[in-house]
Parts: sequence; C-alpha cells; structure tokens
Amino acid sequence: MATERLQFHEMGLDDRLLKAVADLGWSQPTLIQEKAIPLALEGKDLLARARTGSGKTAAYAVPIIQRILASKQGVREQDVRALILVPTKELGQQVQTMMRQLTAYCSRDVRVADISGKADVSAQRPVLMEKPDVVVGTPSRVLAHLNARNLTLRASLETLVADEADLLFSFGFEDDLKSLLCHLPKIYQSVLMSATLSDDVQALKELLLHNPVTLKLQGSQLPDCSQLQQFSIRCEEEDKFLLIYTLLKLRLVRGKTLVFVGAVERCYRLKLFLEQFSIPACVLNSELPVRSRSHIITQFNQGFYDYIIATDERSLADPGAAPKPAGRGKKKSKKAEKAGQAKVKEYSVSRGVDFQNVANVINFDFPATVESYIHRVGRTARADNPGTALSFVAHTETALLSEVEETLTGDNAESALKPYQFKMETIEGLRYRCRDAMRSVTKQAVREARLKEIKQELLNSEKLKTYFEDNPRDLQLLRHDRDLHPAVIKPHLKNIPEYLIPEALRDVVDPLSNKRRRRGPSQKPKPHGVAKSSLKGKNPLRSFRYTKRERNKKPSHSLE
Repeated sequence: MATERLQFHEMGLDDRLLKAVADLGWSQPTLIQEKAIPLALEGKDLLARARTGSGKTAAYAVPIIQRILASKQGVREQDVRALILVPTKELGQQVQTMMRQLTAYCSRDVRVADISGKADVSAQRPVLMEKPDVVVGTPSRVLAHLNARNLTLRASLETLVADEADLLFSFGFEDDLKSLLCHLPKIYQSVLMSATLSDDVQALKELLLHNPVTLKLQGSQLPDCSQLQQFSIRCEEEDKFLLIYTLLKLRLVRGKTLVFVGAVERCYRLKLFLEQFSIPACVLNSELPVRSRSHIITQFNQGFYDYIIATDERSLADPGAAPKPAGRGKKKSKKAEKAGQAKVKEYSVSRGVDFQNVANVINFDFPATVESYIHRVGRTARADNPGTALSFVAHTETALLSEVEETLTGDNAESALKPYQFKMETIEGLRYRCRDAMRSVTKQAVREARLKEIKQELLNSEKLKTYFEDNPRDLQLLRHDRDLHPAVIKPHLKNIPEYLIPEALRDVVDPLSNKRRRRGPSQKPKPHGVAKSSLKGKNPLRSFRYTKRERNKKPSHSLE
C-alpha cells in the first residue's frame, strides 16, 4: 500500500502562507518540498540534491517565511534573518519573485530584497538600511555590502541558503564565500540546494554545514522516458548544420526550442546560417546587457519566439576563442581560468534561468560534462510537462556521450539516450544549399554580427530605458530575433523547392507557406508534436518505434 503524501496544511504552516500556496495552484508538495520543509522547520542543516524543475526554491523559501512569521508573533527588532546566495543575477530575480509570491498575504511582515543586480553598491544601500528580513544576492555582491557596512549579519542571521550550490565554486565565488563566512554568526542554519553533488558541493558542505541531513531525491537526475525523451545522433560539423536546417525549416521540431552551442562565436555563426533560410532565432549570452537578456527570456516565455540559441556557463569562459570540440585543447593556466570565471561567474543560460514550457532542447554542440548535459536538458520536461532532448554527437565527443549514458543508465535504465533514427541520405539534396549558406557566414560576418547586436541591445537597454518605463506597451514591440544581415542573404535559399523535400514528408511540409511569423502572446502556437499525416506510410525520419498500444496515438514528443 502506497504511503500517503504529506500535504502543505499538515506542515503547521501559517494560514497566510497556505493561502499564497493555494493561489500558486500547488495542490500538493513535490517530493523535495515534502521531505525538506519539515526538516528545515526543525532547524536542521540540509544538503539536498533534486533535479531542475523539482521545486527546490519553494523547499527552502517556505520554511524561511514560516520561521520569520512565527518569530514576529512576539516583539522583535527588525533585522536580516535569512541570506540566500545565488550564482547568477537572473536566478536572484527569480528567487525574489518566488519569495514575493509566497509572501503575497504577509508582505508587511516579511520583506525581501534582491541585491544581485548591476546597480551600484551605494544605490542599494537605502534598501539594506531598512533591514529586510530576507536578502538575496551573489556572494561577491553580498561581500561588497558587508565590507561597505551596508549590511551586518553577525548578530541577526538565522538561515543561510546556497542555491545551485554546485555553481557557486565553478563560477569563481570560492574566495568570496570564504571571506563572507567571517561576517556570519557562530550558529546559524545552512541549506544547500543543488542539481548535482559534485566535488564543489562537497567542498561547500565542509565550509557551511554542521551535521547535515542529506537528501538525494529522484533516483534519476532527469525525468523518466514517459516524460522526457532523449535522443542522440552521430554527425560531424557540416551534417550538424544540415540537420538543424532540415529540422527547423521543415518544421519537424514543434514548440519552443533551446539550441545549445559550445561558444558565443558559435551562437552567431548558427544565427547567421539560419538567417540565410529566413529562420528567425534569438541569441542569449553573457555579452548582452542584463536588461536585454531578461527581456528576451520574458518574451520567449510569452511565446514571441520559438528558438533561442544559447551557451552554457562553461562555454562562456573564453568568449573570444574559436570553438573547440569538447575534451580537446591545452589546459589553461590557473590565472587564465580565473579570468575566464570572472567574466561568467554571475551568468548562466543552462542554469539559473527560468525558461517556461520549453518543448525541446537541442545540443548542437555536445556538452563538455555530465553535469552540463543534465542542466541543459533540465530546461525541458519541467514539472509535469513532456519534453524532448536531441544531441548532435561528433566522433570526438563519443567518449563524453558514453559518460553521460553511463551516468543516466546508472540512475535509471530507462533514462538512457536512444539513437535518433534519421536517414541523412534522404536530405542529401539539401546539402548544396547548406554549403551555399555557409560560404556567406564568414569569420568577419560573425565578428560584425556580435558587435552589431551588442550595440543594438545597449541602445535598447540604456538610452531607451526611461522611454520604455513610461511606455511599457512599446516594450512588447521590441524584438530580439531580427536579422543582423552582416552576411549576404541569398533570396533563393528562403524556400525549399518541392522536388528537394524527402518524399515521405511532402504531405506534411509546405515550405512555400513557411513565412516568417511575428507571433504575439495573444496568438496561440500550434500544438507540439508531429502532424498526424506524417504518420502515414514509411517515414525515414521516425525517431522511435511504436508499441502496439501507441500505434494509433499521436506522439507526445516534439521531435519526430
């Protein structure tokens, strides 16, 4: 007989907190919330591993709010009671948003301040002088305020949280964290939340935790195959571009899609390549202003764009370098490594960014580590939504693929990547178009594209800041997927002649009607998955075999 799940109303929470939880539509706690909240309310130190999208933020936010509300039932001096450390500005904004949603009915009693932004330390001083109950920030920014005496924690801090703990060291915050500890009281509760238990997390555990309870939840760090379908396909450099062109132009990928590449230069190379075929896409990377990045993510979540090309935290370490296949290249000196970390220590796309309702993740360049794979793929199939992940694997990356498969299979045999049954010979007729487009995407064009977009985004972010504050509706009209056009656009590449379309797909695809869409948030996107007509006859692009029970059903995944 299955054990009954502990419910929110059985945790002894304040009525105002329960009302906010109900407003958020949480009928019952997730596994991490069910296990972590009671332990945190008892005051125990926690080290919790749970996959991305499992509700980790609420697992520590709820007990923090509850303890503050309970303490304020008596007469007590206003002071900072909780400090939440995050690796990125974007994650800091999301934590603050979640805290404000949970304190919707007690905002006067529990005040939250996010100091992770780019504002000057002096500009944030008035906020901290009011002594908010909860402070959210990156270690470097918190330390700056402690040194400036805008913030004091030694006498008041009760709870310290390290969110996405495995990134705090890898983003170069180790020295800041060690310095920060000197400003904390001798006794306080610590909570470490992480998607993986890496060596960095173990080091952080020794620094912050005292006799912790360790929660290793979800046997697999990713959802099982009923929710997340993972595929891999072996292809070299030219085939990668040919395949992504085919998948996007023929609309074989449906729904919002994140395409991960290995370096910033690769972002613009791929964007310019897709522009040749009138396929709009946004680039998201650390070179863009924070305001622009946040606006891109907001509009993507609202349905303005279908495709974002992104880098993850490791690839940003040397944004000026040419991409190298994972696992190759000389080791960097410690000095160069720290310099690289300094550029990226407060930014990540594969981590710390709240993408909503992502249907597909495509690893155009295979991630360099198992952790990076988990964090990238964790952007889809969040909560109870289905998702699909497709990884392109070059021959130099097969060892990395094996490592990922071994780790995932070790957690759960059903979590392994399945081969993506795509017959490349069926699209050989499109290869010359692919080569034609690539000839226009030169190194000079890529450099110009990077500079052009940065200038555009700085203009949008700074000079028009006041205008957009006064005219918020006009901000909705500002788009980030416009053509950069530093490469020569060849009009004949825009549409695919019918004779070049694989025979099995001619009933499904109408490339001449595939015009560039300018969809707003009010327009509903087409349903994810493949069209029913694509299931007629033999399809060389089929990515899995149906079971007898599934044969008459429309598949729930987004890649056929």
